[in-house]
Amino acid sequence: MSSAVFDFGAERVELAHGAGGRSMADLIDGLFKRHLANAWLDRGEDSAVLDRPRGRIAVTTDSYVISPFVFPGGDIGSLAVHGTINDLAMVGARPRALTAGFILEEGLALTDLDRIAASMAAAAVGAGVAVVSGDTKVVERGKGDGLFITTTGLGEIAPGVELAIDRIAVGDAVIVSGTLGDHGVAVMSRRAGIAFETEILSDSAPLHDLVATMLEAVPDLRALRDPTRGGVAATLNEIAAARGIAIELQADRLPVREGVKGACELLGLDPLYVANEGKLVAFCPPDAADVLVAAMRAHPLGRDACVMGSVMDGPPGLVELETGFGGRRVVDWLAGDQLPRIC
Repeated sequence: MSSAVFDFGAERVELAHGAGGRSMADLIDGLFKRHLANAWLDRGEDSAVLDRPRGRIAVTTDSYVISPFVFPGGDIGSLAVHGTINDLAMVGARPRALTAGFILEEGLALTDLDRIAASMAAAAVGAGVAVVSGDTKVVERGKGDGLFITTTGLGEIAPGVELAIDRIAVGDAVIVSGTLGDHGVAVMSRRAGIAFETEILSDSAPLHDLVATMLEAVPDLRALRDPTRGGVAATLNEIAAARGIAIELQADRLPVREGVKGACELLGLDPLYVANEGKLVAFCPPDAADVLVAAMRAHPLGRDACVMGSVMDGPPGLVELETGFGGRRVVDWLAGDQLPRIC
């Protein structure tokens, strides 16, 4: 689809673009529908009417408020598509449709909005899913920080697929699909204007095809999570507390790119707590771990997959890291957020 900006007679978003009149219709038809066009959206109805799925239905909703909204390796548009798809994928669902709501701030450059809509469309096409319905609102200058996007995703879970944290058992292997902290460091580098010797790109990507590969290799997969805000540390603490288990990680197994490691040292960050947008954490029976890792490594989004720890019979809610020196430290919740506005 073309990325040239349609002639709106303006260079920036105006309050009239959200007022329900001609300017709003021009924005929707000339920008959003131009990029996101599909059979459902083109009908212009208040709701998209979809065929009934054959399997169970998965539904998720998320909001994206990232700052800056364009960063190395992606932008808020592609991130909104990938993040919504990944929430569906973590319960074993294949995405069927997305909806999107846009909160635009008066004064947002239409060239930026056009780029983001084009990126969102490309991400949706690449993932094989359509944005079937949407909404646009405009708020006064100074009250929206540029652009916020809220999405809802609808997915279908095939018969026999059961992924849930209550299936996790003592002894299970804890596997990560790739390197940690890429997304958070990419966003921080752009936000802080920091240049590294090697450019660090966000790992933002849709994970449903990787999950399908994993389920084919190990149908008895226990549970999946995508470690976004708060990183792997927050994800594992959430699971350990909810399931009443203990988790042990090995520091020498954690996959972290050298550039990310150096950036974290410079910025005083711990990669375990830095957001990811194209990685997942998996729990599987210990005797299936090698098979699962091999299958993941054969997929482009799982090339760096590895076993990083295991589920222990220990104090409920405990997450521990075994250091390279044989010591142990508790990987606890953060009191706040290392990197605000990261997704």
